[in-house]
Amino acid sequence: MKNTGKIAAILSNSIFRLNENELEILTEMMQEKVVKKGEFLLKEGAIAKDIYWVSSGMLRQFYYKDGRDITEHFACEGQGALCITSLFNQVGSKLIVEALENSTVFLMPYDKLIYLSEQHKGIAGLLRKLLEGSLIMSQEKADSWRFETVRERYERFLREYPDAAKRASVNHIASYLLMTPESLSRVRAGLL
Repeated sequence: MKNTGKIAAILSNSIFRLNENELEILTEMMQEKVVKKGEFLLKEGAIAKDIYWVSSGMLRQFYYKDGRDITEHFACEGQGALCITSLFNQVGSKLIVEALENSTVFLMPYDKLIYLSEQHKGIAGLLRKLLEGSLIMSQEKADSWRFETVRERYERFLREYPDAAKRASVNHIASYLLMTPESLSRVRAGLL
């Protein structure tokens, strides 16, 4: 049972509980990967094969638009990241997954997860919750951009990503909020 304790700890903060047998099966499937700060787990144009679970460190998903990189998502300890369009359609990803810190990540191969979900109710529930969570998060972020002020977006970010708010660079946080670093400084100072 390699890494069962680490994986159990990661998934204990998660969205679905697994029985011991399912946890052991999942543990056997997952691969531990150590990545250095600045290393890419998924590059633009590559086809996503895995869901990433952070054991230690921090990841961000981002894309390029008009010469700028825009942060889509942060994942810290006990959180996951996935590039849903690339996983589902097996097409090149527009999202890039980068380690913002030296990190230990568990790779959960999506094709194996699908196979196991057909055999184990708990793993099927975990997969469903992972995908639902990703879709809800995307919708809430889009709604935030459309309907909230910059101050409200910043306050939401602080609530939803408290660890990333302390550890990510001002530039990455500003790009997540779709503002310049200067605008973010004004928001933080209460001027916006």
